[in-house]
Amino acid sequence: MLTAFGVTALTFMMVMYALERRGRPYLAGFAAGCALSSAYGFLAGTWPFGVIEAIWSVVALRRWATARSVS
Repeated sequence: MLTAFGVTALTFMMVMYALERRGRPYLAGFAAGCALSSAYGFLAGTWPFGVIEAIWSVVALRRWATARSVS
């Protein structure tokens, strides 16, 4: 079950990363995907991965907050 969660979280994160130039919703999705991947890292016992993904989540949220809306 944990592996399925991890694969789903990482797949979602990568899809949102690939689409983030399309607008702010994808940046928010990327941030959420990073947070889910971080949770997976901590649950799997790989805390360095969890920490790095948490940092990426914060970075993505900051980018989302400062991004302009695409018309």
